[in-house]
Amino acid sequence: MSENECLIEASVEDVFAILTDGWSYAAWVVGASRIRDVDPPWPEPGGRIHHSVGAWPLLLDDTTTSLEYEPLRRLRLQVRAWPAGHGEVEFRAQEESGGCRLVMTEKPVSGPVALLPSAVADAMLHPRNAEALRRLKLLAEKRA
Repeated sequence: MSENECLIEASVEDVFAILTDGWSYAAWVVGASRIRDVDPPWPEPGGRIHHSVGAWPLLLDDTTTSLEYEPLRRLRLQVRAWPAGHGEVEFRAQEESGGCRLVMTEKPVSGPVALLPSAVADAMLHPRNAEALRRLKLLAEKRA
């Protein structure tokens, strides 16, 4: 499992406004290049973001599904990254003086990355997730 965290100088509400806006997903998720659709129950469990990964003309269509949602506290997702497999990503937020502490964990569940030793998988996931949090932080602080 890979874990990243950051302090965002914005409210938990501003952070969750971005996390729960499926249409903003491609603006901060590394690798997502466009959003094709967002199911109406999003971010409630079962809601899906239909997105594409890659760059034209080599785009792969994929989905991310909400597994659990606790408003302003927690969002757990099933992510697909064909051909790498499936993973679960969880965001946990808590208020801190000056903003919001956001913790992101990712656990490979299936596919080649899930077969790797934890340290190797973390070495692959950690930098990408740090960049995703950096992008999310920029968006949230701009909203604030």
